[in-house]
Amino acid sequence: MSTPATQPATTPSSATSEPVIRVGTRKSALALKQAEYVVSALQRLHPGVGFEVCGMHSAADKDKVTALYKFGGKGLWTNELEAELRAGALDFIVHSLKDMPTSLPPGLILACVAPREDPRDVVVVKRGLAGKYKTLADLPAGAVVGTSSVRRMAQIRRRYPALEFRDMRGNIDTRLRKLDDEGGEFAVLILAAAGLLRMGLGARISQYLESGTAGGGMLHAVGQGGLGIEAREDDARTLELLRPLEDRGAMLASEAERSVMRTLEGGCSIPIGVETEWVEEGKLRLTATVVSVEGTEAADAEKVEEVKTREGAVEFGKRVAQQLVDNGAQKILDVINADREKSRDSAEPWVPA
Repeated sequence: MSTPATQPATTPSSATSEPVIRVGTRKSALALKQAEYVVSALQRLHPGVGFEVCGMHSAADKDKVTALYKFGGKGLWTNELEAELRAGALDFIVHSLKDMPTSLPPGLILACVAPREDPRDVVVVKRGLAGKYKTLADLPAGAVVGTSSVRRMAQIRRRYPALEFRDMRGNIDTRLRKLDDEGGEFAVLILAAAGLLRMGLGARISQYLESGTAGGGMLHAVGQGGLGIEAREDDARTLELLRPLEDRGAMLASEAERSVMRTLEGGCSIPIGVETEWVEEGKLRLTATVVSVEGTEAADAEKVEEVKTREGAVEFGKRVAQQLVDNGAQKILDVINADREKSRDSAEPWVPA
């Protein structure tokens, strides 16, 4: 029986005498597409099992006005779904891994990381300016960049201090509509490549941003591009069902990235950027950065190590986090956290300057 919060977003995927597996997700078009991708993959692996996708709205979905950095960052997209999972109303949840807290409620685990889409951030140019600008370096001083991410603001401001930033909330279609409004102030948006590619909107990408891209020099969010599947730790049937779906390379890389953030105790409103790459068999390169909101201070780290297990990935992430701390990251994070706490109950929102 569905609870009011988890009325089915789709009908069961197949008729079966076994209990139907109830899959939780947010109700956005992208989240539903991601859940349906996971269900389709599981159907191919387990043709006799039925699935039902159940969508619900998160706190951030319900409040589309408040800037993301005002929420505090932890559990922003997941709390309501996790309550249903713990109550047994859901069997597992499909998350955008970057939205998933690095520390989960008791009894819940990151059960599976599915194959990862392109994790990079990208530039999308207003349609009316597409013939004039292509990259961030092309933009004139004062051009307005749309994003709700402190991480993106900080890293771009570090390299392009003359650009302006405005908060941009909403699903992908809403953001693109705001961007393309002829009377609107935005010149470009910064979005995740993964969301655009999954929604068939890859043609809107004008520049990929990564550490090695000329004029890019930007690291993505922890877990970006990944799909994390959360389940109950004691649900042996579901865990066994998910096991063959896991992409081991994506899991190990994501665990290392999440360990960096967990060690530094940063939520999605903290400007921690990462990049992982398998450079040879069993060896993972992990690059990370923490940048002040103004873009004037930064701590960087990079290590290459052999990573073979989940536990090894976690320890690797801790060592990279320590390198960041040794290079000044904690000082930057302390200032950001103090400023956010002072503004949390103020009438004016904390806007990164």
